[in-house]
Amino acid sequence: MSGSMTRNWSALPSANSLWEATAESAREFPVLSGEQQADVVIIGAGYTGLSAAHHIAKSGLAPVVLEANRPGWGASGRNGGVITAKFRLSFREIDAVHGRTMARRMYEIAHESTDIVEELVSEFGITSAALTRAGQVKAAHNETTLRAAIDEANWMTREMGDVEVRILDKRGVREETGSDIFVGGVLNPGSGGIHPLNYLRGLADGVARRGVSIFQESPVLKLRREQGGIVAETPNGAVRAKQVIIATNSYSDLTSATAQMQRTLIPFRSAMVATEKLPRNLAGKLMPTGRTYTETKRMMRWFRMVDNRVIFGGRGAFGKEDSEAAFDALRKAMVGIFPDLTEVPLAYKWSGLVAMTLDSVPHIGRLDDRTLFSMGYNGAGVAMSSLMGRYLAAFVRGETPDVGLLDARRMKAIPFYPLREPAVRMVAGWYQFLDAIGQ
Repeated sequence: MSGSMTRNWSALPSANSLWEATAESAREFPVLSGEQQADVVIIGAGYTGLSAAHHIAKSGLAPVVLEANRPGWGASGRNGGVITAKFRLSFREIDAVHGRTMARRMYEIAHESTDIVEELVSEFGITSAALTRAGQVKAAHNETTLRAAIDEANWMTREMGDVEVRILDKRGVREETGSDIFVGGVLNPGSGGIHPLNYLRGLADGVARRGVSIFQESPVLKLRREQGGIVAETPNGAVRAKQVIIATNSYSDLTSATAQMQRTLIPFRSAMVATEKLPRNLAGKLMPTGRTYTETKRMMRWFRMVDNRVIFGGRGAFGKEDSEAAFDALRKAMVGIFPDLTEVPLAYKWSGLVAMTLDSVPHIGRLDDRTLFSMGYNGAGVAMSSLMGRYLAAFVRGETPDVGLLDARRMKAIPFYPLREPAVRMVAGWYQFLDAIGQ
């Protein structure tokens, strides 16, 4: 096939993650060889691509999924497994800029995203996903951020009708986390946690069992328009289809076929560590409610307890490869919150790419009459990407679903694109400085 590969696919590393170490065995999918016909060819077998394949097939159409590596190799297998009904842009900010009607629509979309994860887990019987919906606590590290968090929570109750949100004092957060460093916080119900790789593999297995063709180690090297359709070419084959969905998110630059999407995204490396299993008495002391937790610093850290291990993650890991400096910084931050973990070894360290956008929300829709996409989840992709598969299927059917601010026509290219990496470093460095001095 024509086109040029930009990577050695067999040499692409897997994440040294807790998820990889504890996941169910992966189903083997074939490598594409020869030609296939489909109604829709989907590039990427992450949550977006697999959910889209599922919902397209339910519509009576025939999708084919092409994955450059193996399902779950990218962000869908490297994330923290946190499920939240939010965007990086707050609903209050949306209301201020775009009005109440838009804010309510975005609120609906956010909550629909968490609900669809539960629906898919139930529909495919993915018990190994270990889905919980215990809620999330935003823990404040000083009085200023606590007041802001309480003000936001009160606004959500008053204007969005979110009556289940609950304010926590210092004692309440200490009981939730086992840590004394926070001054208070806010509990948001409905959020939760999941084993992200088991969820992904359960989706892939379930979709395949229902007759959808998935091909692994089949990177799309070229997209070529032909009369009445489009051809996706791989090293050993091709898929002819009426439409194509690009579902590659922060890994869009793996080949030139999807690299155009990268100019709308700012890849930001998110790093995570997981401890060895804790002694039972210590595990019972830290995060006993099974919720997920974030803090209010600009360079947000998040943490959760999984199988008697503390998982601790955050942004600010620079470069394209794993960084020991980033892992060391995470461990230092973790011990700062949980001094009891000072002598506990780390068992796993891994990272992945978060796709940020200029306006802090994902985008979905059409690039042209044959090409659709969804990406840019800004660190909240487990739930949102699962939902976007449903909306992509609607676009494929010729519908125009109301996606609010996620409309592709609102998407902006990154200005001065070649300077994005030094710009990210500069901004992140400034945020780290402000966090360090308590601002």
